[in-house]
Amino acid sequence: MRSGGAARVPPSVLPSAARHKQRALAWKTSTIHLLMRRSPLMAELPEIEIARRDLDKEITGRRVKTVDVPGTKKALPAMRSKQQFADLLEGKKILSVSRDGTLLLFDLGPDEVMVAHFGATGSLRRATSRTPQDPDTKVVLTFTKGGQLRLLDSGAEATLRVIAKNRYHKVFPDQVDLGFDPVDMPMPWTDFAFMLRGRSDTIRDLLLDATFVVGFGPMYSDEVLHAARLSHARVASELNTQEVRRLYRAIVETVHNSIKYRGSGTSGHLDIFGKSGGFDPYLEVFGRAGERCRNGRGDVLTTVIRGVTHHYCDYQV
Repeated sequence: MRSGGAARVPPSVLPSAARHKQRALAWKTSTIHLLMRRSPLMAELPEIEIARRDLDKEITGRRVKTVDVPGTKKALPAMRSKQQFADLLEGKKILSVSRDGTLLLFDLGPDEVMVAHFGATGSLRRATSRTPQDPDTKVVLTFTKGGQLRLLDSGAEATLRVIAKNRYHKVFPDQVDLGFDPVDMPMPWTDFAFMLRGRSDTIRDLLLDATFVVGFGPMYSDEVLHAARLSHARVASELNTQEVRRLYRAIVETVHNSIKYRGSGTSGHLDIFGKSGGFDPYLEVFGRAGERCRNGRGDVLTTVIRGVTHHYCDYQV
């Protein structure tokens, strides 16, 4: 927690109004922590929110019968052994599934929570005991009724942790200063304009800064800038009123439209049922270098910024 900042409590503990008030304080008092090295493959806010909604419907109320860890213990940080993790989960009931930024929180009762972090290439998958096990399976939770939940990761970054709720921000200190959440924390565009005042960052840097807006990586930041018709190099504090409103609208509409179509599969990301999202036909620029923009106004160009490819059109100014 930052010096002088207000301590945040996991969303599964806070009532909705208190959570929004605390997040508002966090983004007003936070300083810059740019996350410019995000992988283009990582799941971004829409895909993680879709997983949360699906999981909340699918496994809330289900009790964990057994835990198997076919992968390495690296997926279970801070655990002395795989058995220790199993002991913490077996017999516990999932009461709800919530989201804090890009982390998924599985409420296990008054004192404990399981936290899922996807990393760059992780995902959760529903399955039955008869479903062939993917080689990338790291952890398998089998419920007393209703099949299994599996953690998959082709890399080695996805993790599951069972922790005491009162230790949440000690284990995940970056969650204290999360910024604006377009799904979970709607706000008037005038409040968004206030966030931009005095910011010398470029708007692309801000979109990739989790203390400004949560869950954006290269794909959705490119799409938002295109929808707002703004250059990545524009300084946030220099936007006029019309441009601020376009940027705010682009953030909100891009996220909600992607969720409506169940996210993008461009990066190879699949939902908890193993299906690809339907938002790809609506991507205007990301992954379409050299092609005609779907609105027909120009070709998709690219430039490399801090080692990450940025997609844009020449009419973004």
